[in-house]
Amino acid sequence: MKSIAFILPALAVASPVAQIVGPDGWANAPDPKQIQISSAKSSGNGCPQGTVSSTISPDKTVVTFGFDRFQTYIGPGYDPTAKTKNCQLHLDLKYPSGFQFAVVEATYHGYALLEKGVTGTFFSTYYFSQDAQATTTTQTSIQGGGIWEQGQVYTKADRIPTASYIWSPCGANGILNVNNRIALTSSNRTAIGEITDDDATIAFTQQLNIGWRNCK
Repeated sequence: MKSIAFILPALAVASPVAQIVGPDGWANAPDPKQIQISSAKSSGNGCPQGTVSSTISPDKTVVTFGFDRFQTYIGPGYDPTAKTKNCQLHLDLKYPSGFQFAVVEATYHGYALLEKGVTGTFFSTYYFSQDAQATTTTQTSIQGGGIWEQGQVYTKADRIPTASYIWSPCGANGILNVNNRIALTSSNRTAIGEITDDDATIAFTQQLNIGWRNCK
């Protein structure tokens, strides 16, 4: 299991988006430490059972996933089904009653080796189990060739527009799902490409920017 690649970070405490304007005015954001991860699971062909490890920190604010199979490949000699993989993270969260929160930013880091003609696209879909119809999806594409032929670390920075915020259910708990999918396509039969994701860290006190509002 490699130590580089996929990092799904958490809350930026000093971020100016720590508060969100709602119909009733500004909502004071609770202490980020009041968000706790009760449990963390994963599912998908990029993280089949037995290939993922997860560790929750003692203060229950950080969860780290390690992946052995979240890897995509395309080109001569590779299984055609290996060109796309998905892994969905399921986080059971506890947070202060009377508030709702929404993910507004997330940053991913990974590794890609893409020859000319190969394109890699990384999709991330966010939603809460309590309202699975309400989703927001971001995507980043990398065109192969140039520096990517030698392999490079990439960054996927999600900034979700205000109109696309997905709010957690009112109450004291919710299940946040993040469905990550990587897809490789190629216009060159002889070109090779790969994108691998090896670990993911979600820490609700450091890197994933979230906004708060009072429950309605």
